[in-house]
Amino acid sequence: MATDLGKAYIQIVPSAKGITASIKDVIEKPMSENGAHGGSLLGSGVVKSLTKVLATGALGKVVGDSLTEGGKLQQSIGGVETLFGSSADRLKKYAMNAFKTSGVSANEYMEQATSFASALIQSCGGNTKQAVEIANMALRDMSDNSNKFGTNMQDIQNAYQGFGRFNFTMLDNLKLGYGGTREEMSRLLKDAEKLTGVHYDINNLGDIYKAIHAIQEHLKVTNTTQKEASTTLSGSFNMMKASWKDFLGSLSTGQKVTTTFKNLMSSLGTFLGGNLIPMLGNIVKSAFEILTEG
Repeated sequence: MATDLGKAYIQIVPSAKGITASIKDVIEKPMSENGAHGGSLLGSGVVKSLTKVLATGALGKVVGDSLTEGGKLQQSIGGVETLFGSSADRLKKYAMNAFKTSGVSANEYMEQATSFASALIQSCGGNTKQAVEIANMALRDMSDNSNKFGTNMQDIQNAYQGFGRFNFTMLDNLKLGYGGTREEMSRLLKDAEKLTGVHYDINNLGDIYKAIHAIQEHLKVTNTTQKEASTTLSGSFNMMKASWKDFLGSLSTGQKVTTTFKNLMSSLGTFLGGNLIPMLGNIVKSAFEILTEG
């Protein structure tokens, strides 16, 4: 453990010192589409505190959390590279944006992708490039479904993993109007075929995921996660949490540190300037109107 901590310290401190030089530049740039600025939202005190923690080695719990997240990230990357081969870089690129598109960290994204990768690649006839695109579609659909219907994400993940074994008992977890039976999945595929004109094979996992996507698109479920990440308090908070995990993982692996830091600052700005502060302002305004009424 001491060896691991020493190794992590050697990796983290240079990374931290490298990004502190760019903190001021990142903070002062617009962090969301509404033009909110980090300097005005965070205040110089918070920025100085963050800089001090990162630059002086007073990392404390950050080191432990970074070790944990970095270890998971390395394992996930290894799994993705093994399963998706030459197409792994494409999936890793999607994973880097998952904090925004799916509300999950890169590690969580890749963990889910690998959980059904073998069956999906087989359904694509070994075409890993096609499997990556379907996996990305499915992972975004999972997050969109959770955001739209308020379903526990784990229940949705369990359902998708079950489909990889052609077990449809958890289809009703998706709340799309279909029960948890093979017959109900067959009905979903037929409904999707009516919408798209494409035939879907119940014995092909890729077809199952694409049919679910067609149904969710028809119900206007698609892309809700990305939209809510910029327009709602809970969505922006989830994005911020995911970007923080990405940042922790990058600290201990020493890869893409500046990118994940900028993502974190951007997410923080969206959460604060785009959602939390305006909502607090509405509360104060509403309270004032109530108190001054009559």
